[in-house]
Amino acid sequence: MKKYALMVSLLFFTLCLVTTTVFAEEGGESQGENTLDLAPDAKSGILIERDTGKIMFEKQAHEKLPPASMTKIMTLLLIMEELEKGSLKKDDVIRISENAASMGGSQIFLEAGEEMKVNDLLKGIAIASANDASVAMAERIAGSEAAFVKKMNEKVKALGLKNTQFQNASGLPADNHYSTAYDMAMIAKELLSHESITDYTSIYEDYLRKGTENEFWLVNTNKLVRFYPGVDGLKTGFTNEAKYCLTATAKKDDMRVVAVVMGAATPKERNATVSNMLDYAFNTYETKKLFDKGQQISELEFLKAEDRKVEVVASESISTVFKKGDSIEDLTTSVELNSVELPLKKGDQVGTLVVKNGKKLISETPLIVEKDVKKASYFTLFKRTIQKLSKND
Repeated sequence: MKKYALMVSLLFFTLCLVTTTVFAEEGGESQGENTLDLAPDAKSGILIERDTGKIMFEKQAHEKLPPASMTKIMTLLLIMEELEKGSLKKDDVIRISENAASMGGSQIFLEAGEEMKVNDLLKGIAIASANDASVAMAERIAGSEAAFVKKMNEKVKALGLKNTQFQNASGLPADNHYSTAYDMAMIAKELLSHESITDYTSIYEDYLRKGTENEFWLVNTNKLVRFYPGVDGLKTGFTNEAKYCLTATAKKDDMRVVAVVMGAATPKERNATVSNMLDYAFNTYETKKLFDKGQQISELEFLKAEDRKVEVVASESISTVFKKGDSIEDLTTSVELNSVELPLKKGDQVGTLVVKNGKKLISETPLIVEKDVKKASYFTLFKRTIQKLSKND
């Protein structure tokens, strides 16, 4: 009897040991996934794929923190929108105000009354993080920096972001000027839909006023542009309160990612952290490009428009992202067109491209018209009526 009891006890102990081991292994795997920290030396961080916005990693991503000069990502976004609309041109010459010239911190030493082209001011902002150039562009677009800041905060709301508020166009310290790693990534995502921005942010060094007494050497504040293959932007930041911040983007093959780090203690830690995040993205994930920005997706036909057939195009590049080795065999795309009224302006949304993997929603991308669509004149309608009657005869 004692021998039997001993055998039962040993069996029970063995079962408990096996169960505990299996549980620990399963729990350990899950815990490892949840506690993955690619940004141990930063207050917050996030890593996303640009086209889909898929979050690959996040740490305190919704914590409100001072963004310092990463603020200029929004400044650059509003500039690029004006350029795309045609209300601003790169060859436009801007006369620098005393207010813009008085900005401290990072600058290209603009002088009051000096004239400089938009193209060069863009370089000053994108490469050298120039506060004076940022204010000069803000005044040109909105009339004053205060009015421009209002536009910045309106854009924040339009993007659906809830934890960002700007007080200036430069990121200089100010009360109630804050953002989050997540919001910065989403603003960067939107900025990168204007693909030509990397023509500026990818420049490591250049000159302004070349060949003059006031020649100024620009060196990119984002050293990863030179030292990490594929990095072509975006924006660094530093103040005593914010510490070292960086929103970086890199492209490898067809995949573009955005990494944000806020509150690192040193520039070395900031750059190392972002490099680790980029390594993780490119080693773990891959994408499948579906459509390029501006590629025709569908067509609209209007009976009462000057041009009866209008191309409907992708508002930005469209991809799907997945872990290496995962299956995407059941990938489908569908077009949902809106009911629209004339006239339409270039860039107006007229539908949505929906991408799914099986039943799982991957992305929803706005579809837009690539040019203005005007109502047909009475003469055009008269001609069409005549043509229709002729065909019927």
